Amino acid sequence: MSPRRARPDRPRSIAVITRGVFPLHGVGGLERHVFDLIRHHLSAGLDVRLITRPANAQPTDERALASWSAIVSHPNFSLTTVPYRTFPLAGRKGTTILDRSTAYPRFGRRAGQVAAEAVRAGNADVVYALGASAYGYALAKRRGEVTAPLVLNPQGLEEFGGADGSYGGQRLKGLAYQPLRRVVRACAAEADAVIATDRALEPVVTRHLAVERSRLRLVPNGIDVAGCDALARQADGQRVRGAAGLAHDRVVLLSVGRLERNKGFDHLAGALGRLRERSDWHWVIAGTGPYRRTIEEAIQHAGIERRVQWLGRIEDRDLHAWYEAADLFVHPTVYEGSSLVTLEAMTHRRPVVASRAGGLPDKVQPGTTGWLVAPGDPAALAGALNDALQQRENWPAMGAAGRRLVESTFDWTIVGRALVRVYDELLEVNAARSR
Repeated sequence: MSPRRARPDRPRSIAVITRGVFPLHGVGGLERHVFDLIRHHLSAGLDVRLITRPANAQPTDERALASWSAIVSHPNFSLTTVPYRTFPLAGRKGTTILDRSTAYPRFGRRAGQVAAEAVRAGNADVVYALGASAYGYALAKRRGEVTAPLVLNPQGLEEFGGADGSYGGQRLKGLAYQPLRRVVRACAAEADAVIATDRALEPVVTRHLAVERSRLRLVPNGIDVAGCDALARQADGQRVRGAAGLAHDRVVLLSVGRLERNKGFDHLAGALGRLRERSDWHWVIAGTGPYRRTIEEAIQHAGIERRVQWLGRIEDRDLHAWYEAADLFVHPTVYEGSSLVTLEAMTHRRPVVASRAGGLPDKVQPGTTGWLVAPGDPAALAGALNDALQQRENWPAMGAAGRRLVESTFDWTIVGRALVRVYDELLEVNAARSR
């Protein structure tokens, strides 16, 4: 079937396939990316057909619920859910390696078939898919059943072990992810464009997915700058600091993320243990996850228990208040995708100390917006933190530079337009082929 061009009386229709969207499936980076993508595509006048799994989270944040209700009620939005059937021993849906290597590809096959049906019915001009969720559509393209362009965003490439492919030294993890890697590569092979979310990740995407440069497109993961500003201001930061009993002269180091091995929080504990003779810092951790006990043990071993505060999972307004309360954002990740939490911290004008992993070098510019160190190196991390603590007079300028970078490169108004340009380009190519 020849691709149907968007009619003048109707927006172009984008089928979005994903295993998660905020707030239906939690608050991770992928989920927030899809949520913001939908909102900005709708505001740009596009149809959005979301294909995802049934909700598995119960959001309580009134703001999130109101935003989602506005999406659902939008006349240019439609939602189709596809069953996500896990296995008895696979654990929580979508969160374990076993689940992601078994149930996720099966979901991707079904969800991609739904997208193919929409294309054949003339209800989708372009398919935008996250990771293995494109599988069924990629198979349909391989068989020549559909020609509408496929734009694949592989996101963090966790199944490939990140930038260095090391899986943080966990060899069994690499073996367990083999089925998922095979499926994602099959999706990439049929994609008309594959997204790299950061310039630093371009060689990683081409290497892991065997994508030639002609199909690679640089489109950052976006951040809603206006939305972040609306969530918290300086007074909100002062409020949460006061409630936590933190003196105004105490340096608050904030880390945000799911408590998993790859986030490197245990390495940060070791680094801070080397700085325990300094009395001017306090570490605040926001997030939950299976690695908490290991992090607690690392904190105890470092002898810094009294200088650590656990926030657990908190609502957006409280999280952004803590960005305002913090003096430095510290992201010690071992491997990473784009890191939306780092962009959030930079939006709130916070200097960043982070690992040189994933897409972070596109954001954390040494001497300008923060400090970068080798991942998994507590000694280097301690050195960067000590350096940062001795340069407090530079923090305002670094924070301002980070904010400018976010506004110029990563704001969703810019990212959304970049994606639309990719769609336009691919539709023009398809139209030329059909003539």
